[in-house]
Amino acid sequence: MEQTNFEKLEIYQLSERLADKIWTIVLKWQYLPQDTVGKQLVRSADSIGANIAEGSGRGTNQDYKRFLKIRRGSLYETKHWLRRSYKRQLLLPEQINELSPIINELTPKLNAYIRSIGTFDNEK
Repeated sequence: MEQTNFEKLEIYQLSERLADKIWTIVLKWQYLPQDTVGKQLVRSADSIGANIAEGSGRGTNQDYKRFLKIRRGSLYETKHWLRRSYKRQLLLPEQINELSPIINELTPKLNAYIRSIGTFDNEK
C-alpha cells in the first residue's frame, strides 16, 4: 500500500510509536484496570495519530490546523491517563522511562508543526 503524505510526518510516526507501546502495556493489565483506565489511555493515544490522518484529508489549512489542535488535546489527555496509571501502580518506572522520551519529543514538534501551518504552502 502506498504511503500517504501524513504517514511521512515525524509527528505521525511518533504518535504511532507511542500508541503501539501503550497498547502493548495495557494488554498485560488485569480486567478492571484494562476496562477503565486502559481503554481511556488507548483511545486517547490512538486519537493522536487519527486526528493527524483525518485533518490531512481536509481541504484547507484552517481545518488541518483545527484537527492538529484536537490532536494536541489527545496528547495531553494521554499524559493525564499515564499519570493516573502510574499513581495507581499500573505502570512500572521502566515503562514510564520508555514512554517519556517519545512524549517529550512529540510535544514540542507538534506545537511547532501547528504554528507552521499556513506559513508555507503545505503539501498534505
